[in-house]
This record gives sequence, structure tokens and C-alpha cells, in this order.
Amino acid sequence: MQQSSRNPYLVPFALVCSLFFLWGIANSLNGSLIRHFQFALDLKRWQAGIVDSAFYLGYFVMAIPAGIFMRKFGYKRGILAGLLLYAGGAALFYPAADIRVYGFFLFALFTIASGLAFLETAANLYVTVLGDKKDAEWRINFAQSFNGISIILGPVIGSLFIFSKKEYTADVLAALSPEQINAARVEEALSVQGPYLVVAGVVLLVALLFWLTKMPEVGREEELAEGRVGILDPLRKHRHLALGVLAQFANVGAQATLWGYFVDFKIDFAKDQHLGFVNTLYRVAADMTPDQIAGFHASFALVLFMLGRFLGTYLMTRMEPRKVLAYYSIAAVGLVVLAFATGGLAGIVCIMLTYFCQSIMFPTIFALATKGMPPAEQKLASSLVIMSIVGGAVMPPLAGLLSGAGGMQLALVVPFICFSYVVFYVLRGYRGK
Repeated sequence: MQQSSRNPYLVPFALVCSLFFLWGIANSLNGSLIRHFQFALDLKRWQAGIVDSAFYLGYFVMAIPAGIFMRKFGYKRGILAGLLLYAGGAALFYPAADIRVYGFFLFALFTIASGLAFLETAANLYVTVLGDKKDAEWRINFAQSFNGISIILGPVIGSLFIFSKKEYTADVLAALSPEQINAARVEEALSVQGPYLVVAGVVLLVALLFWLTKMPEVGREEELAEGRVGILDPLRKHRHLALGVLAQFANVGAQATLWGYFVDFKIDFAKDQHLGFVNTLYRVAADMTPDQIAGFHASFALVLFMLGRFLGTYLMTRMEPRKVLAYYSIAAVGLVVLAFATGGLAGIVCIMLTYFCQSIMFPTIFALATKGMPPAEQKLASSLVIMSIVGGAVMPPLAGLLSGAGGMQLALVVPFICFSYVVFYVLRGYRGK
């Protein structure tokens, strides 16, 4: 594949933007799986929340190896390794559904996340170095906009192709025989096979495009010249990186909690109340289950996420990116407080609006945490920030336990604490010594 002679970064940048699109689909499907597995595999809510735990644990385990791998072999090979792991994990959903073992599904999700650890370690850093340093925050937010587009698809895929057309309430299950219940669970488990096989095919196609394209290794000579760097050296030397890792941990923990349990929030807060424009936009029919309708509300919340990212990216051309993030994060804290205080459909609206506020958090925290790093430390610093995505493994089960004690309203304590720390980081913690 030939690159443009005018701009050697144009084709690589476009391809890297496609990675943001791909991992958005994988992330946004998790919320559908958490709700879906509660019936298909006969799990309690907190057990189903381990979907996010297994997924984000993959980031924690593989982020450092990804950084070391790319420091040795470069961006392109790191991206190819990530794409192959992603495709392999998606393909594993087929046999996992056949044998209907929860641990197998978790292993498949762990494999997908391991691939995404490579992709995010590479792509988030790569887009910041492909051009002028002063535009790094803008470029990463622009690239992340493609992530915002793709995550809208996850709840829609869940509602149309994964969630059952029937609602298996306690009354319905009481009227069925054990054999009928088991048959229904088997049918539900098998519904994930088709969507994940399609995802695996698309990822392999993108891997082929990367293999055919020449990718510039920006800063490679300086990186090699500076010699070996200890894995934790960047954390010890750079305060803004250490606190940024914690901020990303909190951000992703809040996001995973709100996204992963959104359907549960909707059912708990306002099962039979729906936003009229969402019903119209998604053509909600009378025979659709509350889970399906909640999935459409989640999809619209992700539309708000995308709009928030586009607006945030635009505002960053007018003011300092950190200030934009400050406004967004303070608003997120306020919305969680309102959701807790009001509940009902108003609470759901507040939760949906937090998606808008979350939109620029990940890329801007990443850029702030890795800003000013020398080439020899960049990839390790990137992998440390990506490793902090494990917050998505820790926070949802905590929220699930809180919901068992006081309903889904009490679970909002988790994102409140997380967003409050993000506010601290963007106001003070981003500064170096």
C-alpha cells in the first residue's frame, strides 16, 4: 500500500484511527453481555459483573508486556500482535457458547482485552507523536472520536442480535419446566456466536491492511540511543504520570460501572418509563422487552458520548485542553449526585448525560499523563497508563455489591468517588514536581 508523498503520516494516522473504532465495539458490547449472561448462564448480578473484571484484567496483565514488546519491535508489530489476539478472542466465543461454561467466556474476553492492551498502548501514544507536539491532545481526541462512533453500535447489536425477544421474568420461568428453562438458556448463550464471529473477521481484515502498510517508527533512533529503562522508572521520576495512572484507573472504573450496569440502572430506576424521542428514534415496538428498550437508551447515551467528544475536540482548538476536561469532569460529579438524589427517569437522564462528560476523559488524561516524556520512556509510560484500565475490573463488582445492599442507587457512590478524583487530577495533580 502506497503512502502519500505529501504527508507520510496521513495513511498511518487513518489506519490507527480505525483501531479506536474497533476497540470501541469490544468495550461497548460488555454491557450487553453482563445483562445477557445473568439469564443465559444463570448468574447473579455481581457474578455477571465479572465480565468487566476479566476484560479489564487483560489490560492490567498485558499492558507492560505490550510496552516492552513495542520498545523492542516497534509500533507496527505491536499493533499486529494486538489485532491477532483480538480476533482470536472474538473467535473463541463460538466454542464458549457451545459448551456454555462461564469461565470459557471470561477467557475469551481476557484474550480480547489482551489484544486491546497492545492496540491501546500503541495507538494512544502513536497518534500523539504523529505530528506537532503542541497538537497532541487534539489529535488523540480526534482519533478517539472514532471510538465514540463505534461504541454506539454495541448496545444496538446487543438489543437486536443478542438479547432475547422474550422477557424471562420470575412468573414466566415459574410456568416453564426445568427442561424448557435449560433450552431457553442454551438458545440465549448461542446468540453471541454470530456477532463475535463477524467482529473477528473485520479485525483480521484490518490486520491485513496494517501488514501491507509501511508505518513510520517515530522517535525510534532517540529511543534506542537512550538505552535501557526500568519498568517503574517513569513512575518514580514523573509525578504527573503517577497521579495520571490513578486518574485513569478512576475514570475507567466509573465508566465501566455506568456502562456495564446501565441496563440494570434503567430497569431498577424506570422499568416502564421511557424517553419518547428514544422510542421514536429506535422505532421501539410494543413487543420489545424492557431489556431491549433499555439497550436502546444505552445506545442513545453513547450518541451523547460521541457528541461530547466532537464538541470537546472542537473546544480544544479554542482553549487549553485541560480546562475543557475540568469543565466536563466537574459536570460529571454533579450529574451523579443528581442521579442519586432523584432516581426514576430523571436519574436515568442524568446517567445518560454523564456519558457526554466522560467522552474526553480517557484521551485527555492519557495525554496529560504522558506529556513531556523522553522517547526512551514513552512506550513504558503509555503501557502504565493503559495498565490502569484495570479500574474497570475493580469498580463494577464493588458497585454490584453495593447494589445488593441498597439498590442500584447506592451503586452510584462508586462513580461519584471516581469522578471526584479526576477533578482533583485535572485541577492540581497533572502538574509536575
